[in-house]
Amino acid sequence: MGAVELKRVLDLVPELLEVPYPRIWTSYDKEADVLYINFKKPSHADDSELTDDDIIIRYEKGEIVGITILNASRRRIGYGHGV
Repeated sequence: MGAVELKRVLDLVPELLEVPYPRIWTSYDKEADVLYINFKKPSHADDSELTDDDIIIRYEKGEIVGITILNASRRRIGYGHGV
């Protein structure tokens, strides 16, 4: 990881500390352009909802256990990658 990449990751720290979950796991499927964010592992979602802006919120027993962001690359801000 180069210095530029490290800075981009470190720039996320203040935002990550504001997330109300003690643990966060992420993975990105570049081919499908889908970002998965999980707040519990293992999680076994028993319900979900698709929002108007292509985000799937996953629930387990009424508690949010993760979100799936469709068309994730179109949401990038800064670093010259669109809005």
